[in-house]
Amino acid sequence: MSSSSKNKKRVVLPSRPEPPTVDQMLEDISRAAPNDPVFSVLEQTGQDSPKTLDSDVDLRFQQCRRYLELNERLQEAGVRLLQQREELTAVGEQLDRDVAEVKGQPL
Repeated sequence: MSSSSKNKKRVVLPSRPEPPTVDQMLEDISRAAPNDPVFSVLEQTGQDSPKTLDSDVDLRFQQCRRYLELNERLQEAGVRLLQQREELTAVGEQLDRDVAEVKGQPL
């Protein structure tokens, strides 16, 4: 080792900033102009045709929309199933009481 490498000061790098939150990203995107480079980078690099890009975006949008609709229906079905379970439990308890009452009566 040479003496010059021992004498070099170590550079302290600044700490990394926290990544943006989803809300911050959505706010940033909503404030972007339609001609913002982020929306046209694929067109400029020639990676995709605008038609393909639009159809991919539309497809993803439709998939997300369908997922949200199905998720909402699933949650509603869960609530209905809980209500039906409670009703069946109450009916079962009433049936048990009725059977016990019938068994207690003389023939």
